[in-house]
Amino acid sequence: MVGELVGILWAPFLMCLVLTGIHAYLGVHVLAREVVFVDIAMAQIAALGATAAYLNGYEIEDWKAYAYCLAATLLGAAVLSITRSRRRHEAVIGIVYAVSSAAAVLLADRAAHGAEQVRTMLVGNLLSVRPFEVGKVFVLYSLVGVMHWFCRRPFLLISTDPRAAYDQGWRVRLWDFLFYASFGVVVASSVRIAGVLLVFSYLIVPALAGVMLGGTVGTRLAIGWAFGTLVSVIGMVASAALDLPTGATVVCAFGATLIVFWIGTRVSRRLAALGAAPDR
Repeated sequence: MVGELVGILWAPFLMCLVLTGIHAYLGVHVLAREVVFVDIAMAQIAALGATAAYLNGYEIEDWKAYAYCLAATLLGAAVLSITRSRRRHEAVIGIVYAVSSAAAVLLADRAAHGAEQVRTMLVGNLLSVRPFEVGKVFVLYSLVGVMHWFCRRPFLLISTDPRAAYDQGWRVRLWDFLFYASFGVVVASSVRIAGVLLVFSYLIVPALAGVMLGGTVGTRLAIGWAFGTLVSVIGMVASAALDLPTGATVVCAFGATLIVFWIGTRVSRRLAALGAAPDR
């Protein structure tokens, strides 16, 4: 029994580790930019592209479906970069999310089994992942990671101090487009596999766990990667043990584990403060 479960779950688990690696890093940028909903907006845009591909007769695994997703996210990247100003543009992100969600529902309504397509876009189908697909996604995300390494200076500056980026003469909108375009490449691939909700969870929750403990960017990344790996194990095991949908189970595991993590950090800080208090 255990051997059968391992045979079924090892490839999806490796995919979860790959998702953790790139999404936790992008989540650090998203939290620094204070545009938390940009990830779910981009994920929903990718889902809109996938729904359009499905309506035109392409299966979600088809490379043409990925092309639809990528085209949609690149368009979203252009909108988000053009509408950037020195002020935060969370309102624009919310509008993009709402419109893309409504458009996806309208398209799905025209397709046979449209409700099933909407459900798949929300929670994905991790159990259908095969080792070859894990390898492809790993290579793609590695290339995105290399690009971010070479562009780390403007990306980090714009994320943490956009005013300084403007003052130093950086072409912020152009760098924003490059950031969101690479973001879109990742999300377009992830949504087809994991769904909108799981992509959002992998982007935000591990990065938020890192922020809770503070420290340098490297420290936050290490905490986020460790947190994402732990939750992937918990979610996969719970899904197998309770016979629950994998994607939805991992999302719920993220929420429950984050609550426990938050309580643990609060208690540890309170105990540390009491230990450091001088005796009276």
